Amino acid sequence: MRVLVTGGYGFIGSFVAERFSKEGYEVSIIDNLSSGNKRNVDFKHKSYILSVEDRNCEEIFRNNRFDAVIHLAAQVSVAASMENPRQDTKSNVLGLSNMLVLSHKYGVKKFIFASSAAVYGMNDQLPLSESAPCSPISPYAINKMIGETYCLKWQEIYGLETLSFRFSNVYGPRQDSLGEGGVVSIFMERATGGKDLIVFGDGGQTRDFVYVEDVADAIYRASYSDLTGVYNLSTNTENSVNDLIEWLRSLHGKASVSYRDVRQGDIYRSSLDNARIGRDLDWAPKYSFQEGLHRTYDWFKNERTPDEKIAKPENENPSFISRAVKGIIPYAENVLAFALAAWLTLAIEDTQYNFIDIKLIYIIIIGIVYGNRQSIVAVILSVALYTYNLLENGYDLISLFYGTDLFFQIAIYLFIGLVVGYSIDRRTNALKSKERQLNALQEKYTFLNEVYEETRTVKEELQQQIMNNGDSFGKIYSVTKELESLEPEKIFTSTVSVVESIMKSQMVTIYTVNKYKNYLRIAARSSGNDFEAPKSIKVEDYPYIKQLLGNKKIYINKELHGDSPLLSAPVLSNGEVVAVVSLHEMRFDNFSLYYQNLFKITIDLISSSLSRALSYVEATGSQRYLEGSQVLKPDVFADILASKRLASNKHGVEFVLLSAGSAADVSPDLANQIFRSLRETDYLGLGQDGQLLILLSNSGQQDAEFVLNRFYRNNIKLDIMKEDLMYV
Repeated sequence: MRVLVTGGYGFIGSFVAERFSKEGYEVSIIDNLSSGNKRNVDFKHKSYILSVEDRNCEEIFRNNRFDAVIHLAAQVSVAASMENPRQDTKSNVLGLSNMLVLSHKYGVKKFIFASSAAVYGMNDQLPLSESAPCSPISPYAINKMIGETYCLKWQEIYGLETLSFRFSNVYGPRQDSLGEGGVVSIFMERATGGKDLIVFGDGGQTRDFVYVEDVADAIYRASYSDLTGVYNLSTNTENSVNDLIEWLRSLHGKASVSYRDVRQGDIYRSSLDNARIGRDLDWAPKYSFQEGLHRTYDWFKNERTPDEKIAKPENENPSFISRAVKGIIPYAENVLAFALAAWLTLAIEDTQYNFIDIKLIYIIIIGIVYGNRQSIVAVILSVALYTYNLLENGYDLISLFYGTDLFFQIAIYLFIGLVVGYSIDRRTNALKSKERQLNALQEKYTFLNEVYEETRTVKEELQQQIMNNGDSFGKIYSVTKELESLEPEKIFTSTVSVVESIMKSQMVTIYTVNKYKNYLRIAARSSGNDFEAPKSIKVEDYPYIKQLLGNKKIYINKELHGDSPLLSAPVLSNGEVVAVVSLHEMRFDNFSLYYQNLFKITIDLISSSLSRALSYVEATGSQRYLEGSQVLKPDVFADILASKRLASNKHGVEFVLLSAGSAADVSPDLANQIFRSLRETDYLGLGQDGQLLILLSNSGQQDAEFVLNRFYRNNIKLDIMKEDLMYV
């Protein structure tokens, strides 16, 4: 199973990702590290450092085909949303929209969205239920409410299963001072740092604090449930800031408090009703407020490491002064270049080099270096210098406008300045455009190369697993090989070995179901010395079997009842339950959703093989039995007997072989009478030496004596085959 956790390096996201990893999921994380930290995640996962609104996210969905998406990536600061609503909308709405589109496009089964109690706004009708009116008072809350609408409409329009959780104040280890639940982490941080605790107001304001691991548990359990819509995720309990301070003092010792004026817009009381999630998901918070604070305090005191301060480059976010200086420099250099041009112009006047127009050269150089804007400035300065020269040479200012020399010179300067400046600007813009394209292509290449390398690594791992037959892929492949038989008895025997190997357990049973669905007879079991299984089971005595036969679904012993197996599943043939496979013991670490799904897949393969074998037996009935009787032919009976001997050797399953004497001496009516007296799991057949043989499945010598007496009372004399006593 594959799950994507967006914002998986953040406070809540890291716990959610960790929970799925512990349950055997293949976890992928998308996070731009704006508020997350890679140190929060120390288990094997796929990492993608980019924003959820990035178009490259499609490559991630295309290459992974996720079963579930947990969307936790968001801009989480209410204050930041007030200062920059556009950025909040980009992250919390456009990012969500991108994830929903890709989830629908690439077949995601479940989409879970992290909403917030902030959508309720200033509402004092506590505790707030999901039906309470929403009246958000910040861009953050508005966008969360919009996100819920997106999810609901995506399910309505596209059929994508979506679930929105309105978190109350989440707290716990790994939390920073941002977000709605930051008061706990702020107090922890200040207390462990020896600073005053700052309270805005009288400290009587309450919050519904929920521990982060309880949130992760609810999200995980909801991911494989049929829950959709909007749910509160909370403790339905109010705890005041003063309560928080007292509990913190009990953990840390003395902590001074500084009370300040109430902040405008702060909600005084807050509590969410969690009855609906408790009823529909059978979920309840595991940790009390005191237990959660204790675990959080231990982390802040013992495990928290101060964040490394990353020095920003000097050119990142430059100040107003630095930007102003950078803008003035071209003008200053232009003026200096003009001063040099003016000095040269005046210096070579009335010399043999006066045919050289220094001003024109100056315009060309400035245009080449700085482009069109500075070349126009150079033209203006050059025209002013040219006019000054004319006036110095005795021209009257008014007479300059009657002649053509001034206008001609202006036209030349302006033409040269525009041509050179425009050409340089065009070339510069083209280079910048190419550079941007190159950078974009380089980023895309880097990203795709990472995806390629990751895909190749996964491919190599899977190939190695298949070659070594060490993990489920190779094991399931071996299942198809061991179950390649058209004899039901061989499939029963192989089933135990296959389930033992895949599920890593030595306590496996397979029972056949009689036609009345009231009794089960053991067909094969594990051969462990300490493992005992009843030979027959009465359905009425075992509620889980009655349930399994009724709904034809896998049974999972979540309550860990001692009289029931951990896992049990029906083996189906043509829609009917013909056998039941049970797993009676396994490692606790393996009692996870991953192994439950693996067990179901294995049983499906067994059902397919057994159904094929039973269909073959039914279709070839005329070829299996002696004409006009229910007696198996010698070669068919020999195959069944070989399967029983194999089951006896491998799994200790008992059987007894009886003889009715020479088949030539047994009349057809007597043979039919013997057949009608046998159980469904027993066999009547012709031996290689011509004797009429009876095979009693799952029977010991004591059972055989009972059968012999029963037949003897019906005037039928049978004998135990002495050469087969070693199998009894």
